[in-house]
Amino acid sequence: MKAPIAKRIPHPHDLHGDVREDDYYWLKERENPEVIHYLEEENRYYDEIMRPLENQTEEIYQSMLDRVPDSEMGVPVQHGQFFYYSRLDKSKQYPIYARKKATSREFLSDAAEEVVLDLNVLAEEDAYLSVTVQRMSTDHNRLAYLENRDGTDRYIIHIKDMKTGELLPDRIPNVFLYGSMEWSRCGDYIFYITVDENQRPCQLWRHRLGSAIESDELVFEEKDETFTLYVTKSQSGKFIFVHSMSKTTSEIRMLDADSALSPLQVIDARRDGILYDVEHWEDDLLILTNENALNFQLLRCPLNDLQTRKNVVEYSEERYLQDMYPFRDKLLISGRENGLTQIWTLEGSELVRIEWDEPLYTVSILSDQSYETTEVLIQYGSLLTPKTTYGLNLSTEEKHPLQVAPVSGQYDRSNYCQKQLWAVAGDGVKVPMTIVYQKDALSDGPSPLILYGYGSYGANSDPHFDPYRLPLLDKGIVFVTVQVRGGSEMGRNWYEDGKMQQKRNTFTDFIAAAQYLIEEGYTTPSQMAARGGSAGGLLVGAVANMAGELFKVVVPAVPFVDVVTTMLDTTIPLTTLEWDEWGNPQNREDYFYMKSYSPYDNVEAKDYPHMYITTGINDPRVGYWEPAKWVARLRVLKTDNNTIVMKTNMGAGHFGKSGRFNHLKEAAELYAFILDKLGVNTKEKVLNPR
Repeated sequence: MKAPIAKRIPHPHDLHGDVREDDYYWLKERENPEVIHYLEEENRYYDEIMRPLENQTEEIYQSMLDRVPDSEMGVPVQHGQFFYYSRLDKSKQYPIYARKKATSREFLSDAAEEVVLDLNVLAEEDAYLSVTVQRMSTDHNRLAYLENRDGTDRYIIHIKDMKTGELLPDRIPNVFLYGSMEWSRCGDYIFYITVDENQRPCQLWRHRLGSAIESDELVFEEKDETFTLYVTKSQSGKFIFVHSMSKTTSEIRMLDADSALSPLQVIDARRDGILYDVEHWEDDLLILTNENALNFQLLRCPLNDLQTRKNVVEYSEERYLQDMYPFRDKLLISGRENGLTQIWTLEGSELVRIEWDEPLYTVSILSDQSYETTEVLIQYGSLLTPKTTYGLNLSTEEKHPLQVAPVSGQYDRSNYCQKQLWAVAGDGVKVPMTIVYQKDALSDGPSPLILYGYGSYGANSDPHFDPYRLPLLDKGIVFVTVQVRGGSEMGRNWYEDGKMQQKRNTFTDFIAAAQYLIEEGYTTPSQMAARGGSAGGLLVGAVANMAGELFKVVVPAVPFVDVVTTMLDTTIPLTTLEWDEWGNPQNREDYFYMKSYSPYDNVEAKDYPHMYITTGINDPRVGYWEPAKWVARLRVLKTDNNTIVMKTNMGAGHFGKSGRFNHLKEAAELYAFILDKLGVNTKEKVLNPR
C-alpha cells in the first residue's frame, strides 16, 4: 500500500505583507466525508506498515504485562475516621477507589473495605472513560466526581450517595476537567466551573443539592478571553478560593466555605505580570507572589486585614517556591533548588530543606491530606527507586518509609545507572539532562538512545521510576530526558527564557543535548530517536526541520505543529489563552518569530527522519488537522524514502485511549517502530537475562 497523498486546495494566508500557502487547510473540515476518508486511509497505511512488526509489538507488550504487579495500592490517607486509597488489580484496566473506617493506621488491616468508585464498572458502558476529579462532602456521605466519555475537556458532574450507592438526579454537564468543583462545608451546595464554546473555563456556578440545574446561580464570570477560572479549597477546609489566571497574571477571590451564599472577596486585584497563590493557616492568609521576586516570596496577612503584608522568610533567588501545604502543626513548602524538586519545613523564620540520600530524585507532598494530621505523606522516587511513600512526623520531623511500589519480576537496581548530565547550549547556558541505562549498555560503544523533551508552560520533566521501561533498558536502550528551557527545572527564569521571543531556546537546547550525547559517545545519529508530545511534539517537530540529520526517528505525539494558523484562530479552544506563551501573531514581531520555527510552515524539500505521529479526532487542545496537514506536506516535499505514519484515534482525544492496558499496547506499538528503525532486534538476548 502506498502512503496516502492528500489533495491540495490553494488557501493562502495573507498577513503583515506575507503570504503563507496552506494547501491542506481543508483538512480542518471535520464534517467533510473526504477528511474522514483521508484519516481512515492514513490509519490503513499505519496498519499496513505496522503489520510486519506485529510479533515485535506483541513481544514488547508481553514484556510490559509481565511488569504489571498482581496488585497496586496507594497509601491510605486519613480524613476523619476514614482512610481513603486507590487500588489496581492486575486484571483491571482502571483503578478502584475505596475507603476504610478506622481510628488510626494501626487498625486498618482489621477494617472492612468500602468501594467509593469502581472505574472498571463505569467503563463497561463505553470504550472510553476518564474520571479526573473526586470530591467527598465534609460529612463523607456524598461523592462528586467528573466523568467524560469522548476525550474532550467537557465533563459531567455526578453525585453518588455513599449510604445507598445510588447516583443522585443532580447531573451537571459542561464542566472543565480539573480544578472545577468544591463542596460547601455544609454539603448542601457545590461550586463548579463550566466552559464556553471554545472550551475555556470561565463561569463559576453554585448548585443547591436537589434543585434543578436550570436554577443554578452564576456566581462569577471571567470575561477576559486570555484568562481561565479554577476553584480550590484551602487545606483547612475553611475557605474556597476562585482563581482567575493567565500565563502572566492572577487574581484570587475567596469565600467562607461555611457561608455558601456570601459574596466573593477579592484578595489582590489583578496587576499585569503579578502572579500569586493563596492558602489559609492559623489566623492568616499565606501568599506566594512573584512581585519583586522572580522565584516567588512567601508572605502572610491577617484574615481581618488583607492589606497588610509581612515576610515569612527572607527571599532567595536560589529557591523557586511553588506550593504551600499548611497543616495544624507545621507549614511545608514545595519547590525547586539545584534543578531538583524540594520540600522545606518552616522553622521560625527559616525554611529548612528535607534531605534525601540520592543525588537525583523527585519528591512531592500528597494532595488532599487532612489539615489536622500529625504525619504528612510524602512521595519520593528516582530513575532507579520505585515510588516510595514516607511518613513525616510533624513533631519530630523524622521520616520513615510506609510503602514502596511493587515491581513485578526481577529488579536489581545495582544493574542500572542514573546520572545527571549537562550540555552547553549555543549561548553558553548549561542545559541539564537525566539519563538511565543498564550498566553494560555502553560497554561496547554507542547505544540506541531515546531522547525526550517537553519545555513549555513551565512544566517540568523530573526523574521517575517506570517499571515498563525495564524491558527496554535490558535490551540496551538508553533513555535521556533533556530539561530544556521553557520548563521550570532551573527556576522561573528557565521558563521565561523558553517562551515568546525566546522560544527557539527550547529547540536549540534539545539540539545541543543531542550533539553532546553523540560527541560523548553515548549514541550516534543512526541510533537516536527524538520523542515529545503536545508542546513536546512541537519541540521535536521543529528539531526535525532544524537538525533532522541528528536523528534516525522522530516521534511526535499529538503535536502542536501549525503554530501561526492556530494562534490566529480564536474559535479554536485555548488559542486566546496561549498568547502569553507563544505570542499573538496579529502582532507583526510575534508573527514572523513564530513563523520562523513553526514545523508546518518550515517543511522543506530535504531528507527527514522516520516519523511516528499520533493524534485524536476529539482532541480539543491540538486539533487533529495540525499533524494531518503536517504529514500531508511532508509526504510531498521530503526527498528521502524514510517512513512516515500517522495514527488517528477516532474515538478519543489528547491523551489517547483510556485504560492502562490500552496505554501499554499503544506504547508497545510505538517502541516496536522505534526499535525497528534503530535496528534493534527485540529477540536478541537481553543484557540482564532473567
